[in-house]
Amino acid sequence: MVAALFVLADGPYADLPGVEVWDVRRDARRYAGPYPVVAHPPCERWGRYWHGGPSARVRRVKGDDAGCFAAALAAVRTYGGVLEHPADSAAWRAHGLLVPPRDGGWVNADFVGGWTCCVDQGHYGHPAQKSTWLYAVGVPLPSLRWGRAQGKRRLDDGCHPGWREAGRGVGRLRISARECSETPPAFRDLLLRMAAACRS
Repeated sequence: MVAALFVLADGPYADLPGVEVWDVRRDARRYAGPYPVVAHPPCERWGRYWHGGPSARVRRVKGDDAGCFAAALAAVRTYGGVLEHPADSAAWRAHGLLVPPRDGGWVNADFVGGWTCCVDQGHYGHPAQKSTWLYAVGVPLPSLRWGRAQGKRRLDDGCHPGWREAGRGVGRLRISARECSETPPAFRDLLLRMAAACRS
């Protein structure tokens, strides 16, 4: 059994055998075991547009995610598993984690048994490149498809909230905000296999 934390009730982890879903209504910050976890804490306040973007009417506070990242990190350290966040997430430095190399490979993340790497979800079926940082504790560290996925859009070049249309003169489709954030099945299955093999 694996607990999927901070995921959508109707998203890629829904209705999978052996997966306990913790969505926003269940409040994954309260997860108290006993299963290893795959955690996808919200990233809005940790990324490039943590302040809400150029058209935001309200100025946001960097890192103000109501304790979600801290709770996800604690769950991975306590029960084992893996946490996923966008590459260049400010949460890594804020929580004392070492930044992984962009070209791939697992490296020590901290002094409590954590490992981290950078991997591109475009290698696993995402329509964009979607560079991602992983943090893992107590799980096998697989060799992943390292480096940038070629022939894929950059996330900041291809997403638009809620609609799709042909790109200007390039003949490519833009992808919705949900498609941008959603984990492709092959990558989801990889994370679940890692967590299911937890040794802690």
